[in-house]
Amino acid sequence: MPSVGNMRILIAGVLVLAAGCSSDNVTVPRTGTSPTALDAPLKVLGMGSETARYTAEIAVKGSTAYTTTWGSRPTLGNKVDIWDVSGATPILTDSLIVAGASTLGDVQVSDDSTLLMVATERTGGAIVLYDISNPRKPVQVARYSTANTNPGVHTAKFGRVNGKLYGFLSIDPLNLTPARLVIVDLSDPANPREIFTRVIGNPYVHDTFIRDGILFLALWNDGLDIWDIGGGGQGGTPDNPKVLGNVRTVGGEVHNVWWFHDAQGGKRFAFVGEEGPGSIGSSSIGDIHVVDVSSFASPKEIGFYHVDGAGTHNFSIDEKNAVLYAAYYNGGVRAIDVHGDLSSCPGASNFNVQANITRCDLKAMGRELAVGLLEQNRGVYVWGVEWTGGNVYASDMVNGIWKMTPAK
Repeated sequence: MPSVGNMRILIAGVLVLAAGCSSDNVTVPRTGTSPTALDAPLKVLGMGSETARYTAEIAVKGSTAYTTTWGSRPTLGNKVDIWDVSGATPILTDSLIVAGASTLGDVQVSDDSTLLMVATERTGGAIVLYDISNPRKPVQVARYSTANTNPGVHTAKFGRVNGKLYGFLSIDPLNLTPARLVIVDLSDPANPREIFTRVIGNPYVHDTFIRDGILFLALWNDGLDIWDIGGGGQGGTPDNPKVLGNVRTVGGEVHNVWWFHDAQGGKRFAFVGEEGPGSIGSSSIGDIHVVDVSSFASPKEIGFYHVDGAGTHNFSIDEKNAVLYAAYYNGGVRAIDVHGDLSSCPGASNFNVQANITRCDLKAMGRELAVGLLEQNRGVYVWGVEWTGGNVYASDMVNGIWKMTPAK
């Protein structure tokens, strides 16, 4: 939800991940071969083109989609594109330039559909909040920037705890300035107020996921932290969180997370994205890791999903139908069946020597349902994906925005 998208990369002809090379500990060999489409692709309905800038994150509400832009193509990624997605093909209806920003990252709509939040990097670092009473004509209501948001807000997520809206900001490290988490009270959107900050992450606190008063933190090589901020029974609050547990997944480079609530009420599994080094349009590395969080105090990795020659970025889950949709950069969009018990896999287990754990291989279990965009006869580099309203939307760094039908 970049580093580029949150992938932390530098452009110099090719991309180099600032964190260095991936610590490739998975036992499935990375062959470097190009990812291939399956016989059951996600059907493309249409594409909205953006070629002047690299497209970054995506947020969809109703018939309107918002995509941020990133980096330099060489046009700076300081624009939010606004799309009409009511029809098969997304139509660009308007855009807004975020003043003073050299690159954008996250974009998110609040759960009550009243606010749009955009994260800015590299020029002071800020979140910009917009009133979207008219979804196609956002109106800025606040720009929040302090010393603690320097040198840049890499990701920004809304979260509601006990009825109050907050922003959870992941701040970039730079030189001697370490990464940090900043939590902002957004109950008065025109006047955001910092209530908590902590230096954390190795070297990044890359992303967050907030649900039921539980905060998940993607801490790169420090793994996945789980905090009580109002729902963990330890007295934690957004301004005084309590750490519940941590797990270090195979390979490190913990980039993003989704705590899955299935349609039967199960809350056992969290899905963790690993982001290795990549080059825009051509290569990426990183698996999806399945973590059993039935005990927040003792989370345990029990499975993984791997694609040769490609790595995951952000993902979205259709929880009613238990399908995870993953952005896989040059590997397109992947649809994965995540229903039931993912820790039991006779004949599809994999022992990892370095971590001394046995994990289920979701692909070997036949959990891969479909692949999207690889049949389009053009290069793709998918940063974000969102399942909503019975459709799947993907933000593609090199092409723009895609609309697809879901997996069957």
